[in-house]
Amino acid sequence: MYAIIKTGGKQYMVEKGDVLAVERLDAESGDKVMFDEVLAVGNEGELQIGNPVVAGAKVEATVIENGRGRKVIVFKYKPKKDYRKKQGHRQPFTKVRIESINA
Repeated sequence: MYAIIKTGGKQYMVEKGDVLAVERLDAESGDKVMFDEVLAVGNEGELQIGNPVVAGAKVEATVIENGRGRKVIVFKYKPKKDYRKKQGHRQPFTKVRIESINA
């Protein structure tokens, strides 16, 4: 059984037991979170597609950790004008484990 969920402006295809990093959620390590925006659910050849979401479908997950991704360097410059600007960015994420898919 698998589901396609939407969180943080992105879509993820998940199965029970999957571990994935999503955009930062307001939850601590060990907390349970529910994803209500389930776009599709597949089970043994059957596929339910929502319009826009599948009614009554939920995906339950447990938060493993909150963290920050690898540093991305943003470097701007203008040639021959002595203009240089260096900036770093680390995107925050939440790592979750999918516990169950209810459809």
